[in-house]
Amino acid sequence: MTPATRKDRLLLWTAHGLRSSGVGFASAVLAIYLDKAGFGTAAIGLILAAGLAGGAGATAFVSFFGDRWGRRKILLSFSFLAALGGLGLAFCPSAWALAALAFVGMVNGMGHDRGGAYVLEQSALSHCGGVQERTRVFAAYHAAGDSGSALGSLAAALVPVLGYPALWLAYAAAMGAGLLLYPGLSSAIELAEPRRALSPESARRIRRFAGLSAVDSLGSGFLTSALVAFYFYKRFGLNEADIAYLFLAADLANIASNFIAERLARAIGLVNTMVFTHLPASLFLIAMTLAPSFLVAAVFFLLRELLIEMDVPTRQSYLSSIVAPSERTAALGRVQLTRTAMWAAAPGVAGWLMRSAALSSPLVIGSTLKIGYDLLLLRAFGRLKPADELALHRAPQN
Repeated sequence: MTPATRKDRLLLWTAHGLRSSGVGFASAVLAIYLDKAGFGTAAIGLILAAGLAGGAGATAFVSFFGDRWGRRKILLSFSFLAALGGLGLAFCPSAWALAALAFVGMVNGMGHDRGGAYVLEQSALSHCGGVQERTRVFAAYHAAGDSGSALGSLAAALVPVLGYPALWLAYAAAMGAGLLLYPGLSSAIELAEPRRALSPESARRIRRFAGLSAVDSLGSGFLTSALVAFYFYKRFGLNEADIAYLFLAADLANIASNFIAERLARAIGLVNTMVFTHLPASLFLIAMTLAPSFLVAAVFFLLRELLIEMDVPTRQSYLSSIVAPSERTAALGRVQLTRTAMWAAAPGVAGWLMRSAALSSPLVIGSTLKIGYDLLLLRAFGRLKPADELALHRAPQN
């Protein structure tokens, strides 16, 4: 497959950044907006669940049909549907109608852009040369997404000035920006000969990786931004503005971490970077729950945020490297589908634990699950290195 051009990369990075700004805004205000619009907790839960279900459905569709139907065609369709979801939120019909529009529009209230378009864009970007260049491209892609998410979160501060309808229209524009961007993509992003199934060896690897990712994502479900914010609010008495500034600092740390991850992977390898940044990040979060003051807790939290996202671009690069180029959409999609499903499984349990047990209990449980994932990942994949990474780190022969 022909590598994506520089123009293709810029268009995909921009689309991801704009879409992430919409997701960041929705994550910050969606539940509050629905409450103020008069919806009860059951209706709010229904709408949030419908949006996540729509995103999971889109990821499943891409995993099995994305390359055969055509990447540009599907990306354009997803952009249109996402914009439609934003229009539904702007005009706020009945609960059932809004739930249907949230499903169709793949409205994401979880904080990160991780749907079908995300999988297709990564698959298109994965065809760009060796592991080193691919990791650099993924780092830039995720930095664009983290930047957009930070801007979207800050946009929540404009609600008193502009009002919700105007901002939901802006959300619709950001989610639909692909309608203007994707037509400029070249034919290089398409797969000339799509495969209908993974090879037996690739399928075995992806099943194994997806199984481990389920543990990691279950841990993430105990550590959503909303629950961490609630922890700071209850334990240290922070208000919304204080939390917003803290989370902005966390977003900036996430942005920087993408580029540090690329350099670190060049030095110690992809799997080692994934494990030996992710594991201490979880230890920092556990330490945060033991901190005697807000300042100490904030330091541990920001150290965690500087490390916790380093496994994202390296994971995508690694998955792209251990399967054939024609299998990347299916591989990336199936792992992401597993992650999305498990991510949504834990928040309800976490909320119950915060009420019934210790306030910090879901944070400790989630971090412990993630540490277990890191150790299992190192054991399962520590010796399986991409061929070009082996060549990069092989000692010179005399």
